[in-house]
Amino acid sequence: MKILSIETSCDETAVSIIEAKGTYRSPSFNVLGSVVHSQASLHAEWMGVVPTLAKREHSINLVPVLMQALKEASMYKVKEPQLRVSQPLAEKIAKIFDKENQLAEFFWQEIPKIKTPEVDAIAVTYGPGLEPALWTGINFAKALSLIWKKEIIPINHMEGHILSVLLPVTKITMPISKKEADQPKIILPALALLISGGHTELVLIKDWLKYQVIGHTRDDAVGEAFDKVARMLGLPYPGGPEISRLAAQYEENIKETKRTIALPRPMIFSKDFDFSFSGLKTAVLYTIKKLPELTDEIKKEIAYEFEQAVVEILAKKTKRAIEEYEPKTVIIGGGVIANKKIRETFQKFIGEYLKTKLLIPHLKYSTDNATMIGISGYFRWLDQSPSPADPSRKRKRISRNFKATGNLVLK
Repeated sequence: MKILSIETSCDETAVSIIEAKGTYRSPSFNVLGSVVHSQASLHAEWMGVVPTLAKREHSINLVPVLMQALKEASMYKVKEPQLRVSQPLAEKIAKIFDKENQLAEFFWQEIPKIKTPEVDAIAVTYGPGLEPALWTGINFAKALSLIWKKEIIPINHMEGHILSVLLPVTKITMPISKKEADQPKIILPALALLISGGHTELVLIKDWLKYQVIGHTRDDAVGEAFDKVARMLGLPYPGGPEISRLAAQYEENIKETKRTIALPRPMIFSKDFDFSFSGLKTAVLYTIKKLPELTDEIKKEIAYEFEQAVVEILAKKTKRAIEEYEPKTVIIGGGVIANKKIRETFQKFIGEYLKTKLLIPHLKYSTDNATMIGISGYFRWLDQSPSPADPSRKRKRISRNFKATGNLVLK
C-alpha cells in the first residue's frame, strides 16, 4: 500500500510518500518522495522555537512541500478540468479551516487543480509537540482526506522515531546478512532510547505497538539542555551541533591540555531509569560565573565536559536497562542522535552484548521527518486490518475527530 504522511510537530514542515508491504516482523518500505522544510534559521533569533511563528510557516509551506513530494513520487498530475467540489463538502472543509485562513487560501488555490494521488491513506502527527503547529498539519490532513476521499491515521510522533530504524539506510552493529541490512527488522523485546529537544525517555517494547516508558527526564530534555548550555556559551541556535563542534576541537588536543573543568553526572547511579539534566545545566552556569574570563579555549573544554557528561548518563542508564530487561534489539532515536559522540559510544558498548543488536536511523531520518510518520501509519493500518488468525474481521476505520495533543505519551 501507499501512504502519504504529514509532520508538523515542531519547526519542520514535512511530507512523505512511502510504499509499504509485509508484516510487523518483516516489513519492507520504499520511500517514493520525501521533503522536509526547516524553519531553524527563522527561530535562531529567539534561540528557540516560537510556536506561533512555527504555525505561520507551516501554513505557508504545507501546500508547496506537498506538491514537491508528489513530484518526487511521480504523483503530481494536473486535473483538467479542475475538481468541482460540492457545496456540502466545501462547507465541511471550511469548518476545518475555521482558524487556518492562510492555509485555506493556499489549499483552494492549488489542491483542486491536482489529480487525486494513488495513495491508500494519509497519516499525520497529532502529538506530542507544539499544539499550534500540530493543529495546522492535522487540519491540512483532514481537508485532504475529505477532498481526496482517503482514510486518515493519527500518529504519535515518538512512535515514528522508534520505527524510523526500519528504513534500509539504518546502521546495524552486529554481524548480519546483507538482506537484513537492506531491510532492517526489530526483534522483540526491544528497548528504545528516545532523545530530542522535548523528550528523553527509555521505552520497553514487548509487543507490537505497545509501549512501557520505564524511564524519563524529570526536568529538561537532553536536547533542551544542549540548547541552553550553548546559549550560556554564546553559541548560535540550534546549540547541539555547535557544542559537538567545540567538543571535537578540544578532544583533538586533549593529551596536551590540562583539564580544569569537572561537571556532575546527575542521577547516574540512581536505581531507577530516570534522567535529570537541569542540575548539569545549572553546574555549567555556576562554572561560567566563577571564571574571570570565558575564553574560546574554556568554551571548548566546557563543551567537551558537558557532552561527555550527557553521553555517560545516557549510556549508563541504557546499559542498566539492557541488563535488567535483556532486549534483543536496542533502538536509539530522536534528533539528538545526530550527535556523533552518542552514536559512536552506543555502537561501541552494544557490541558487549552478543544477543543484542543496535538500530540507529540514518542522519536523514533522525531529525523530524514525515517518512517515519508514514511507517508508523502502515503499522497502525495493519493493527486495524483483518489478521491471518481472524480473516473475517472487518477493518476498523479511524475517526477524523482526533485532536492535537501536545503532551501525548507512548503507551
